[in-house]
Amino acid sequence: MKVLFVSSGNSKEFDIIPFIKEQGESLKSEGIEVDYYPVHGKGLKGYIKAGFSLRKLLKRKQYDLIHAHFTYSGWTALIGAGWRIPVVLSLMGSDANGEYKGENKVVLSSRLSSFMTWLIQPFVKAIISKSANIEKSVYLKRKSHIIPNGVNMQKFRPREMNGHSDHTRTDGKIKVLFLGNKNKPGKNFPLVEAAIQHLGWQHVELISPYPVQHNDVPKYLNEADVLAFPSYMEGSPNVIKEAMACNCPIVSTDVGDVSWVFGKTKGCYLASFEPADFAEKLKEAIHFSQTKGRTKGRQRIVSLSLDMETVAKRLRSVYIKCITKSKSYPITETTANYHAPVQTELVGNNSQ
Repeated sequence: MKVLFVSSGNSKEFDIIPFIKEQGESLKSEGIEVDYYPVHGKGLKGYIKAGFSLRKLLKRKQYDLIHAHFTYSGWTALIGAGWRIPVVLSLMGSDANGEYKGENKVVLSSRLSSFMTWLIQPFVKAIISKSANIEKSVYLKRKSHIIPNGVNMQKFRPREMNGHSDHTRTDGKIKVLFLGNKNKPGKNFPLVEAAIQHLGWQHVELISPYPVQHNDVPKYLNEADVLAFPSYMEGSPNVIKEAMACNCPIVSTDVGDVSWVFGKTKGCYLASFEPADFAEKLKEAIHFSQTKGRTKGRQRIVSLSLDMETVAKRLRSVYIKCITKSKSYPITETTANYHAPVQTELVGNNSQ
């Protein structure tokens, strides 16, 4: 099976968003060959233009299915496919629910994306929502699947030395980690700042290394005493699952599927948007870190089957159903059962 991933290529830090790239690479074990088509063009107009460039590419290269990530990429995929290739759309959160700038406050301009999410649904073969709160925007439930992104359990794991968890502080500081873009209103960085000020502890260090290479994230998670996640709105935030895979204590607002992912994991706390409450939860998490050490979040991720390999199998199942339903692309039994390792390729959007 050969699949083309379509997603934004507008980041200055990477060609393909890391969690999308990792999802594509995870499909290799399922015998799926994945190429990447990064869209270089902003706004709906840019994505529509990229669709016509993609159409030219698809005249030269054959794919069984296109998997688009975010709604605008879905429109690029549909224009490029021209009804010839089935399209699967992954909704991530902001595309379906809008960009948030405060508690229950949505950026007005992002409403267009929400409308386009509503409009696109009849034209795609399947819709993958990363969490239940995103799926609320899907009215064609027969096409709907809730599949969170999986975690690379080999990359995100507790740091170990001599067979034991190694979590040391060499400078006596308590490290509170914030991994989001502090200049993005929806990530709500001021809440963490206000909470730490409320604590009034001089030995607490707030670390905000964004932008950071994805390969460096496990190091930060293993060195942190607590991950702070104060977002106003999320779908299924990857960093929460990654932090749990590293057994890092966490304080998060109750957004997306965070509550479900936490379960009853000790050392992981839900907080409100009030600085005093967030500070109190930070205090509890820091106490847990100093007295208990690390959490058992990794066990929780395994129990929820959120490892990347299991998620890859679920995606493959969706792909097969979509291709089977497409009259122009009937899948053969040989293709359905093929599990050989494959290569991936980046196919550029040269016209942008």
